[in-house]
Amino acid sequence: LCCVSFASGQRGRTISRKRETLYLCFGSLPVLSCDILPLFSPQVLDASTLSYSTRVKWFVICFASGILCSILGTALLFLPNGTKLFAVFYTLGNLAALSSTCFLMGPLKQLKRMFEPTRLIATCVMLLCLILTLCAVFWWGKKGLAIIFCILQFLAMTWYSISYIPFARDAVMKVFTSCLS
Repeated sequence: LCCVSFASGQRGRTISRKRETLYLCFGSLPVLSCDILPLFSPQVLDASTLSYSTRVKWFVICFASGILCSILGTALLFLPNGTKLFAVFYTLGNLAALSSTCFLMGPLKQLKRMFEPTRLIATCVMLLCLILTLCAVFWWGKKGLAIIFCILQFLAMTWYSISYIPFARDAVMKVFTSCLS
């Protein structure tokens, strides 16, 4: 299992006094730890430094471009040798849609929430499918496998997204169990 945890050092009201460390673990063994603060400027780490209208505008721009890339990728699927373009555009679209929420809550908070226990499996499956889609189309040359990974991307992204809506996962599970029984 892969887990990511964050540890805060000094807690101040401003981000410039706050020290965040990212720990990447394999099981219980720490594999990587690095300070996040030197990697990003304070304005990038804290979405609240941007005005509300700026955050909403960039969220809409990023989310809309993600949807546009996904639709464009789907349209390119039907061209000769369009599977590679489909996989790339669909994956870029999902990455853009996923990163759009960074404008609403900030990248650090987004990462923390992505790897909470309730979203850990969905996040890992989603990120793994993003990578495997590109591997299937470019390195392995398996077009059918790339399409399967794109479908899994969609399902994992949907499951991840509804985890932010209270009781949505329970409702979806109840609908599917009632349909199957």
